[in-house]
Amino acid sequence: PVQLARAYEGGGAAAISVLTERSFFQARPDDLQRVRNAVSLPVLRKDFILSPYQLYETAAMGADAVLLIVRALTGEMLRDLLGLCRDLSLDALVEVHSEAELASATVAGATLIGINNRDLTTFQTDLQTSMKLVGRLEDGQVAVAESGIHHRAQVEELMAAGVWNFLIGESLVRAPDPARHLRGLLGQPD
Repeated sequence: PVQLARAYEGGGAAAISVLTERSFFQARPDDLQRVRNAVSLPVLRKDFILSPYQLYETAAMGADAVLLIVRALTGEMLRDLLGLCRDLSLDALVEVHSEAELASATVAGATLIGINNRDLTTFQTDLQTSMKLVGRLEDGQVAVAESGIHHRAQVEELMAAGVWNFLIGESLVRAPDPARHLRGLLGQPD
């Protein structure tokens, strides 16, 4: 994780997303602290957050932000977790995949909206999800396209639709030279 984080920072990333979940992603909670100490960028904890305790834990890890997945939370829990994020000075990237999930996020007060292009039921990825949902955001909400972004042309297509922020994981992790790949996604010359 530290080596990748340094490559991302060198490639021009604005922030680093760090997996901390053991069972599904073979990550470790101390991965976030190690990354936090290795880079100067903001760090987001990417995990299945289901309880207030995990937000206290996230703050103690030194994260700047946390991922909250609407699909995994009730509306009341999402609202409560967003309130606790504010109290703990944690930004919250609230992940949605459908209009109904976006409506739930909006009702709960979410402003940073991660639009996951991957359907977590079928694992199919479709960039049209971001292009469709970005037009449904309310004033003051900011879109972040997530999943399925591998090439600069896809970034440009999403930007033309009104998405200016991207959470890119898989294509960077799999790239032989993550910093170079990121510069390409950013449209920067080699």
